[in-house]
Amino acid sequence: MTGLAAAAVPPVPETHPGTDGEAVGTEAADTGPADVERTDAERTDVELTDVELAEVAAGQPLGSPRWGEGDPGSIYEFIRVATFAIGPDGLISQWSERAADFFAVPAAEALGADPVTTLVPRELWRRGRARLERTLAGEEWVGTAPYRGADGREGLAEVYLMPAVGPNGEQAAQESSPGALCLAVDLGRLRRIETELAASEAVFGQTPSGFFLFDRQLRLQRVNRAFAEAVGLEPEALAGRGAHDLFTTSEAERLESALRQVLQTGDPVVDLRFSGAVPTRAGERRWAISLYRLTGPGERPMGVAGQVNDITSRHVAEREAAGVRRNLALVNEASAHIGSTLDLETTAKELLDVVVPQFCDLATVDLYSSLLSGESGPSLTGAGGHPYDGSGELRRVAVSSVVGAGAVGFGSLLGGDQGGYPDQAYGARLAAAEAGGTLCYPPRSPHARALRTGRSAIPDPGPDPLLRSTLVVPLVARDVVLGLIQLSRAIGSEPFDARDVAIAEEIAARAAVCVDNARLYRREHERALILQRSLLPPGNPEASGLEIACRYRPSNNNTEVGGDWFDVIPLPGNRTALVIGDVMGRGLRAAVAMGQLRTAVRTLAMLDLEPAEVLGSLDEIARGLGDPGPGSMPGYGSQRTGDNDAPEVYLATCVYAVYDAVTRRCVFANAGHLPPALLSPGEPARMLDVPPGLPLGVGGEPFEEVTLTIPDGALLGLYTDGLVESRKHQLDEGLQAFRIALENGAPVLETLCDEVLNELDPHHGEDDIALLLARVRALPEDAVGDWQLPPEPTSVAKARERACAWLLTRGLDDLVDTTELLVSELVTNALRHGRGDIRVRLLRDATVVCEVWDDGYAQPRRRRAQETDEGGRGLQLVSLLAERWGSRRTPHGKIVWFELGL
Repeated sequence: MTGLAAAAVPPVPETHPGTDGEAVGTEAADTGPADVERTDAERTDVELTDVELAEVAAGQPLGSPRWGEGDPGSIYEFIRVATFAIGPDGLISQWSERAADFFAVPAAEALGADPVTTLVPRELWRRGRARLERTLAGEEWVGTAPYRGADGREGLAEVYLMPAVGPNGEQAAQESSPGALCLAVDLGRLRRIETELAASEAVFGQTPSGFFLFDRQLRLQRVNRAFAEAVGLEPEALAGRGAHDLFTTSEAERLESALRQVLQTGDPVVDLRFSGAVPTRAGERRWAISLYRLTGPGERPMGVAGQVNDITSRHVAEREAAGVRRNLALVNEASAHIGSTLDLETTAKELLDVVVPQFCDLATVDLYSSLLSGESGPSLTGAGGHPYDGSGELRRVAVSSVVGAGAVGFGSLLGGDQGGYPDQAYGARLAAAEAGGTLCYPPRSPHARALRTGRSAIPDPGPDPLLRSTLVVPLVARDVVLGLIQLSRAIGSEPFDARDVAIAEEIAARAAVCVDNARLYRREHERALILQRSLLPPGNPEASGLEIACRYRPSNNNTEVGGDWFDVIPLPGNRTALVIGDVMGRGLRAAVAMGQLRTAVRTLAMLDLEPAEVLGSLDEIARGLGDPGPGSMPGYGSQRTGDNDAPEVYLATCVYAVYDAVTRRCVFANAGHLPPALLSPGEPARMLDVPPGLPLGVGGEPFEEVTLTIPDGALLGLYTDGLVESRKHQLDEGLQAFRIALENGAPVLETLCDEVLNELDPHHGEDDIALLLARVRALPEDAVGDWQLPPEPTSVAKARERACAWLLTRGLDDLVDTTELLVSELVTNALRHGRGDIRVRLLRDATVVCEVWDDGYAQPRRRRAQETDEGGRGLQLVSLLAERWGSRRTPHGKIVWFELGL
């Protein structure tokens, strides 16, 4: 107890009695300016602090160095201790502030009081009195005694009574005793501190985590064995060291900044990451440090404590897990990003957008040239049982790089500079193959080996100063080699490892399926385009009495073909059928449906049906398109692609017009299409009021006809919705723009077509466009000869005479004999098989056409006459001598005609 009392009593605030018995406060924790100016001789004994009283009792001179003075965190701040002095008369002569707090007796009551009766329980007065007398006589005593604290609870104190000593340390004689000094310590709190110290020592020494304590000067005061092992030094060697003695400059500055922040603010720092080297372990280590401030009574900072854990293995695991997550995210991005279109080049660029720069720094995609035309690549099994050698022409369809300029380093990357290939200059040539260029890999190259085997390869990047590692991955889908992707990482990046190869192969496999789908679609698309264009009229067709100009412009979206079509069909009698239509939907089936409808229109036109009848028949055909037979929905054209698929209905819009060059009359019928435009000389362009009707394939309603006489020089415009419809403007605005373009266009029809397309295509080809312009050119007055003859035998001779005279007048002498014979045959048949008056008409345009009308409905039929037959050879003569012949019905009979070339 004596040693503890002498060593554990740093200066604390004290209260001393004045000469009049009132308390006077002084601050003894830090010596103030007044204490510095006064000497020890000038200070009275009543102004001594607890520490000074302990020094006097221990025989130490005043002002000697005291442990823990002004140092927060000393044990004196945590234990309950009190000192007081007893005078020679046995009464209390000095009473400290701690004593007043300890015994709950103020200084005013304690000074001059009997310590035994004041502090000792009544039942212990006798023993206390005897002990005090022996102490005053010069005998020391250490023991325990009960006491009552300020909170009213009783406690047990360890008491140290010792006689006072003189200035030189000698003990006074009994008859001249100067008094005694008493020191009391709360045993309950002391035992708790001892237990806490023991537990703290056990935790500090036995925990597997590293613990450390920095003082207020940021120097290590204490560390445990785990911390010493974490930094690779002995615990004794760490005392007094700072952050710069443990870590590199940058890491030490981070640690010092964190320590200073915690010391100043009191806010803890958790899981601060540091790295460095340890002398006893190989490789760089990683630590996680948590810091918190230690404070003593009065919230006085004592220093910064912390805990450190070696997380090197966890860091490696976290980095690997982060790599796995990053790779999974890359694969997911590839699944979502690649294949958004069915275009080969776009798909290749999407692949590079995924891998550069997330996976590599430079990448290229090479595809076999045959794929670009929709053909298949080589099979891994080879053709005809012969193994594939990896050769073949490839085209570089995409390049992406974040290293320097695009293709830097390709020559050495491909091995040409190292002599790895038979041709030393091959790498240099290959380096020049940018996007769009063609190349062939030598059979012994790693690229050809990858194409041949379908397995990835890691070629040597060579001495290239920019590239660290290269990976070649073939693109294989459905056992067909499509090409390869080449991935490279620059200097400073990690080389490709087995995990990277697996990720690259997974991405390549997904991209290969998308590339193959794009190839298959391109093949279907090319075939559909060929089909579609083969069904359109070649060039600008000719028509009697009309100047024709037409254009077909496919949409800029190459993923689908459309169903737009137009046609110009010559009809007998210098008539022309003008047709324009649009099958709803896109793709190969729409193109096929368009071809079927176009063929049906031509067939129906040859029957010389009225426009409304043609559209009615087309409607029935459209309703039956794709009908697989029994089991389909009745009345609808459908095509089932599965047992549960709904039938697909084919719908189309169409305008069918028949123009007669002799009468300049045009008969229109519309099936849900946009109205034709008419620009007459001297008038503004207008949309013809033709009843729109229902689209083909809907059925249920008849179509109406409108007949108009079109003036000479007028311009008729037929078009599809792609010309006037757009997401950027209303339909009325497009129709108005079309009319204005026709009014302000060039007089030359071909130039006008181009101007209209350029003017009315601001939406950059959102849909297919078909445009058919026809300008009326009236036939000369002498181009037609028309005669009405009675149903008499003499009409045959009259018809011959008038026809021959008409030909001779126009200088067509070479046609007189043939025309005379054929007119005789047709008029004779009209008299024999027909009824009513006979009408003969000759038309001269590109050819000479002769038409014979009668009122009979029976159509002529050519038959093979036997040797004994007297007749039946007339139509055979017509067929042999005329370039073409035929017959058609009229509302009141029929017309039989033949045509002779000029």
